[in-house]
Amino acid sequence: MGAPRLSSTPLPGIGVRYDLTTREQRRISVVAHRDGARTLSAYRQDDPDACALSVRLTSGEATALVDALAPDHHSANLLSTTELGLVAERIELASTSHWNGRVLGDTRMRTETGASIVAVLRRAEAIPSPTPDFRLAGGDTLIVIGTREGVDTAAAILGRE
Repeated sequence: MGAPRLSSTPLPGIGVRYDLTTREQRRISVVAHRDGARTLSAYRQDDPDACALSVRLTSGEATALVDALAPDHHSANLLSTTELGLVAERIELASTSHWNGRVLGDTRMRTETGASIVAVLRRAEAIPSPTPDFRLAGGDTLIVIGTREGVDTAAAILGRE
């Protein structure tokens, strides 16, 4: 069958385009934008220069798609699972979140869910052990540890708009 053909092309000021030609001679491309977004495009079989589908994905949506395409892949969202039943997950705070601009203590996360926010990733910075007076911002990625139920409840609370 042979290895898939994958090529990359730098796109100055935009990012990098990756092109894949499948064994059926179908062409798919992914543009990895500098801001972390991805654009997935599929081209017509009868005209490989004609785009049949183009979808722009956020970095979170792209990660979810990777997890769907390769379910055995180590999820970027699921950091670890132990025999004790604890999980650690990355939860992104939307800019439209009710908690955007509020302090972490206002979420009552530990009291309501039993889960702990052990770090916050903001741009290129990691803030370990954020205190209750830490001010949340849209785009923050919170590292939450707890039981599966607790982390799911934390995600629901943090997703509140």
